[in-house]
Amino acid sequence: MPASAFGFEWSLRAPERYLSVEDYRRAARRRLPNMVWSYVDEGADDLITLYDNRAAFDRWSLIPHALVSAVSRNQATTIAGVAVDLPVLLAPTGFTGLSRWDGDLGAARAAASRGTRYVLSTASSWTIEEVAHASGVGHFFQLYPRSGPATAALMDRAWNAGFSVLMVTVDVPVKGNREGERRYGMGVPPSMTPWRLLNAARHPRWAADIVRHQRVAGRNFVDSGSVSAAVESAEIQEREFMQGGLNWDDLAWIRDRWAGLMYIKGIMRAEEATRSIELGLDGVVVSNHGGRQLGSAPASLDALPRSSMRSPGGSRC
Repeated sequence: MPASAFGFEWSLRAPERYLSVEDYRRAARRRLPNMVWSYVDEGADDLITLYDNRAAFDRWSLIPHALVSAVSRNQATTIAGVAVDLPVLLAPTGFTGLSRWDGDLGAARAAASRGTRYVLSTASSWTIEEVAHASGVGHFFQLYPRSGPATAALMDRAWNAGFSVLMVTVDVPVKGNREGERRYGMGVPPSMTPWRLLNAARHPRWAADIVRHQRVAGRNFVDSGSVSAAVESAEIQEREFMQGGLNWDDLAWIRDRWAGLMYIKGIMRAEEATRSIELGLDGVVVSNHGGRQLGSAPASLDALPRSSMRSPGGSRC
């Protein structure tokens, strides 16, 4: 008698290993040494902002419509003038080669395959030109800005490579106090101890990829991707692109120089959003930098206009 007669079926296929975001997160944690994981997964100070970013979404829920056809479902929309099948962009992440050697290329290709776009970081582990060539579609470019030749050169490279949308990050006046990174030595330069070296050695696949592919550095700053070049590129980023003196005149200079659509990323105040639009920007990205800059900032979702905020009893959307 077949097994299906008893209400079940046998299968020789392996069960699905990754069913949720948390499944992928745990797998990444196993793959990476503590030093890199602290950079990828943690935030500033006591992580209050980091956790509240997640909790903010739990305070909202969806009320489904009944008796409507769900046979044909369509999530297509337009973001920054670009038609996308999925209304989610992949956010910019610096030094992705620390986590996986093909990080930026893989992210750009994955986004394109699902009909959306990747926002390439200034501090990417693959160059602007390499990512543009590999993915075959026009992605967006995230800029750590200052007025001057270094910023101008990055903007020119992005435009010439086909990046027509610029997202200018304005919420990094100084590096956030990321206690996890400090605890595990993830500084500039990294601080190595015998225990940290031993922890890295316990992740041989990760270590082999670092040595083989040499994709650790910020390749838009330096010509090499080696470990030594990574230190140099991080120093360049902090020296040339930290934004302690950034002001509205700098933003106006970038707006005048950039021919495409331009968004400001890192706005948390309504009056600053209004001023950005008055300056000629095309939109704003409400963001607290993923909780990586200030450990007591409000959640990005809670920083939206008060008319969209939940009531004390809990609104639904």
